[in-house]
Amino acid sequence: TLEFENHRPLYNWFLDELDVFRSRQIEFARLNLTYTIMSKRKLLRLVKEGHVGSWDDPRMPTISGLRRRGYTPESIRNFATHVGVAKRENIIDVSLLEFKVREHLNTIAPRVMVVLNPVKLTITNYPEDQEEFLTIVNNPEDESAGERQMPFSKHLYIERDDFMEDPPKKFFRMGPGRNVRLKSAFILHCEDFRKNDETGEVEEIFCTYYPESKSGEDKSGIKAKGTLHWVSQGHCINAEVRQYDRLFKDENPGGHGDTDFVEFLNEDSLSVIEEAKCEPALSDAKDGDRFQFLRLGYFCVDRDTTSDHLVFNRTVTLRDGWAKAKGGK
Repeated sequence: TLEFENHRPLYNWFLDELDVFRSRQIEFARLNLTYTIMSKRKLLRLVKEGHVGSWDDPRMPTISGLRRRGYTPESIRNFATHVGVAKRENIIDVSLLEFKVREHLNTIAPRVMVVLNPVKLTITNYPEDQEEFLTIVNNPEDESAGERQMPFSKHLYIERDDFMEDPPKKFFRMGPGRNVRLKSAFILHCEDFRKNDETGEVEEIFCTYYPESKSGEDKSGIKAKGTLHWVSQGHCINAEVRQYDRLFKDENPGGHGDTDFVEFLNEDSLSVIEEAKCEPALSDAKDGDRFQFLRLGYFCVDRDTTSDHLVFNRTVTLRDGWAKAKGGK
């Protein structure tokens, strides 16, 4: 890199003294990323001071860290090819790297349903002892990925954020008196809900379903603007989900003179969900397997996974939430 450019006279002296072919030497600029520290000395400090777990912490810009987070070799190579080699120091927006990761994972990652913040949903007119298996496409970008069967029943989980007691006009998810489609399943009509007397939090949502509205066979003529992901309460499995974000909250944490770069650490760079609800097909997931959690983002299986404890790392969200936040300021 450019920091070794002043070593070239010594390098050339050795070549002359050894009487070997003088290979052309070209120094190039370090690949710097926004919201990231690339200095090995500073990365070592993050590890030693316990700001990250290890060199392969998924927030670290190391090969082992990127691998554990779920970044693919192809996406990193595509990013490097796109950026190219420069002679002048500059900082590349990390959003470009994240875009390349999304771009590749979109083509290879199976789609699955996982509910991170579950609330119970009961379909009141669905038989208590009935269950059925719905056919779901694994990856619409790859026909060879095939299909799978997913269980459907009277008692489900949906995301808590997908329900509002008094939704605004442009909220196209679930609310009292509204219709919404469950992904690859049926259209539901929200009838009522029950709240916890002490916390005031919604504990259960009650809906009816339209039997003729099954996805791919819909004869109901009923319209629903929103589509939600879900899992069956009686069939789902639990998983720990580690939601990683950018390690720093400043675009250039090392570029503030006398201000210590650790002052810009993002205290929200990791949040952990202990009991996310996953569709049962994920029970066979292995270390390193990558998936798209529908409507949520791309995730991979962490090496901490055991036979009775499934652990996922969030690789990247479906959209660039940081750009949206900056645009709204």
